[in-house]
Amino acid sequence: MSGQLVRQWPLKPLGELCQIRRGQSPRPIKSHITDDEDGVNWIKISDAGDDGKYIFHSKQKIHRKSAEKLVVVNDGDFILTNSMSFGRPYIVRTTGCVHDGWLIFSEYQNHLNQDYLYYALNSPNVSNQFEQMARGSTVRNLNIELVKKTVLSVSS
Repeated sequence: MSGQLVRQWPLKPLGELCQIRRGQSPRPIKSHITDDEDGVNWIKISDAGDDGKYIFHSKQKIHRKSAEKLVVVNDGDFILTNSMSFGRPYIVRTTGCVHDGWLIFSEYQNHLNQDYLYYALNSPNVSNQFEQMARGSTVRNLNIELVKKTVLSVSS
């Protein structure tokens, strides 16, 4: 590689590349869970596999009325665990609501390829940033403001 010019992509914060929101949890959750066929998917961390890339369905549903007050995720949105085993991304392949243990990444398509974003969020570079930024002593977690500051290499 001697004598060759190595092009480096600029670093940009995630907050400039996509919209980031936090999920919400209705309280008490048991009163919002339903077995009704027309219920809305209630996506929890237990719906995500340890080695999976996608979430296709949820085990539970919540009442439509409850969902009107919550954050909705759509097919193609990313969700990222923000507590305990924080920093694990998944791509949503359904529609539903997510609880407050998730951060939601949407509107990234103008700046980032879906596969690139997935692998970047799983990269040692981003994992190290999350590890350094996570707050808390007993239970460490991430929040929107911290994740917005996380930088990725992007093509210009």
